[in-house]
Amino acid sequence: MYIVLLLLLGALAGWLAARMVKGHGLGLWGNIGVGIVGALLGGALLGRVGVHLLGPFGQFLTAALGAIILLWVARLFEKR
Repeated sequence: MYIVLLLLLGALAGWLAARMVKGHGLGLWGNIGVGIVGALLGGALLGRVGVHLLGPFGQFLTAALGAIILLWVARLFEKR
C-alpha cells in the first residue's frame, strides 16, 4: 500500500511542478519520475539545511519543491 501512496504522491508532485515550470504535464510516467526524483532532491536539500517535513503533506511539499527545482535546472540546460 505504501508504494501506491508513493507513486500517487510522486505523480501529483511531478504534475504540479510541470504545470508550474513548463505550463503542461509530462504524462503519467514522466510525472511519476519527476516527482520521485524531486522527492529525493528535495529531501537532500531540505535535510542539508536542517528542515524535515513530516507526514504525507510534508512529503508532498518536499517532493513538489524538489521537482520544481529539478525542472527549473533542466530548463536552464534545454536547447531552444
